[in-house]
Amino acid sequence: MTLGWEGVTTGQRPPRPDATASTPRALGRGARRIWGCPVAQPLSKQADIHAQTHHKQTPRPAPVAVIGAGPYGLSVAAFLRAAGTPVRVFGVVMGSWRHDMASGMFLKSTPDAVDLAAPVPGAELADFVRSEGRPRLTELTPIPCALFVRYGQWFRTRHVGEVEESRVASVARAPGRGFTVRLEDGEEFTASAVVVASGLTGLARIPSTLAHLAPGGPAADAPLSHTSQHADLSVFAGKRVAVIGGGQSALESAALMQESGAKVDVLVRADRVIFGGRPVLGRSRYQRVTKPGSPLGTGWALAVICRSPEFIRRLPSRTRRWILRRVLGPSGGWWLRDRVDGLVAVHTGREVAKAELLPDGRVRLRLTGSGSGPAELTVDHVLAATGYTVDIEATRFLAPELRAELARVPGTQGPRLAADFESSVPGLYFTGNLAAPAFGPVMRFVVGARYAATRIAPAAARHAR
Repeated sequence: MTLGWEGVTTGQRPPRPDATASTPRALGRGARRIWGCPVAQPLSKQADIHAQTHHKQTPRPAPVAVIGAGPYGLSVAAFLRAAGTPVRVFGVVMGSWRHDMASGMFLKSTPDAVDLAAPVPGAELADFVRSEGRPRLTELTPIPCALFVRYGQWFRTRHVGEVEESRVASVARAPGRGFTVRLEDGEEFTASAVVVASGLTGLARIPSTLAHLAPGGPAADAPLSHTSQHADLSVFAGKRVAVIGGGQSALESAALMQESGAKVDVLVRADRVIFGGRPVLGRSRYQRVTKPGSPLGTGWALAVICRSPEFIRRLPSRTRRWILRRVLGPSGGWWLRDRVDGLVAVHTGREVAKAELLPDGRVRLRLTGSGSGPAELTVDHVLAATGYTVDIEATRFLAPELRAELARVPGTQGPRLAADFESSVPGLYFTGNLAAPAFGPVMRFVVGARYAATRIAPAAARHAR
């Protein structure tokens, strides 16, 4: 990806790092511009330089608050801290990946699509794998979620520093400038800017035909749950489960449950299930030109989406909504086909017309559609692998008056964002999935973290100054 960002100038520039350790080839374009010169110091040295050059500043500027400690939050924080900007990061490091992904799951993305972003070299997944003495990963190597979590924790130690696990209870406008951030433990402080990187928290989508099965809300121990609510799918051993959906989470959850001894029926509204093609490591020049590669796959459409999110942002909102619906739709990883085909009962062209909770706690599903298969199923549990809906109202920690002030992307409940990811509320930034209606589907994947971080960090730093 071709990346870059405006230089951040806070006081004096730090001494130029040793040229042999920070050549443009080693750092990449995004790193060359952080101070207008290469930056290759580790986190501890960056902090020392900041202390030496800013020790006379009083009072200390209000910090930038980053809400979320997943790939996007950690990447933004890494760039802010490298630039000497005071920042407080809130959340459990890689929390969703640790607690909302079932044990035994793999990433659908390839190794070049899951790098977190830092302004110095040595921060990529390949560097972490090498540090553990493991073999190099290729596109033919499915990545265990557990490995990705360890990588995120390693990245935090090297490039971010302290992450506070305190939950943010509310964010409201502060008197004068900035925001008042209140934590659940009662602490309040003023933030110069706020970056919302809360991932998929609160965005799980449950179809209206299923919601009444769990009056208290979907849960792992209720008749209905969402795939984001399970850390261990082996609890369904010996039970019959209906999985609603045809994407990666549906198919992999079904495979894991089947392998644990459950009887699984997958209900897919589409007329077929799509699996990705096995990657080809050595493509010809003709193939590279006609179908250019990208971290999310081959083809010109994916190349544009990955390399030019700003171009996507400038498209009419109706076109962007079409891209979000049609590009990178539900599919399973290429390596998952052998664990599903012929082993899991997949019913295509079928959807739930009515769901009824029976006296014994089981669920009767009445199905409709043009596909083959049963017209009715009685199951012990319904697992909704129905994806997520971007809705700014799900960020309940933002004060109601703040949410009401946010302009939306027409036709969506996603925030309208400027080129630097700033919302219509000055100093309030959104990244990750909440930025997808503005910048396109690349923001649904880890690969978008560098693009977002290199634009948010300098903009948020200006508020801190």
